[in-house]
Amino acid sequence: MTSSRSGFTLVEVMIALVILSVGVIALVGSSSLVTRMIGQGKRTGAAVQVAASRLETLRASSRSTAPPCLDPAFASGGPVTTRGMTESWVVPPAGTSRTVLAIVTYARADGTVTDTLLTVVRCF
Repeated sequence: MTSSRSGFTLVEVMIALVILSVGVIALVGSSSLVTRMIGQGKRTGAAVQVAASRLETLRASSRSTAPPCLDPAFASGGPVTTRGMTESWVVPPAGTSRTVLAIVTYARADGTVTDTLLTVVRCF
């Protein structure tokens, strides 16, 4: 008399649990990585906004005089702390096309980071 039983053995269930546990641990690890990367992206985005705002201010001051680029505000400056970030900017003193550089330095969990934005302002 043979009996046919269907189902899983204890060994099969244990192997399935081990595989499931490894998958869950990997998912938790990648979840923390994604969360950290999102935080770094927000901080980098804020730094770019600070630099872009400075470049727009400089561009506006370059057009506020006739002839252009003679406003005293259209000059190198900094360091200035804005929203927890240190910004400085470099404006060449002469030329019809000036390469303006905005530099923002801020702290992240992995150290201090410096982002740079560059644009050209025409002075004619």
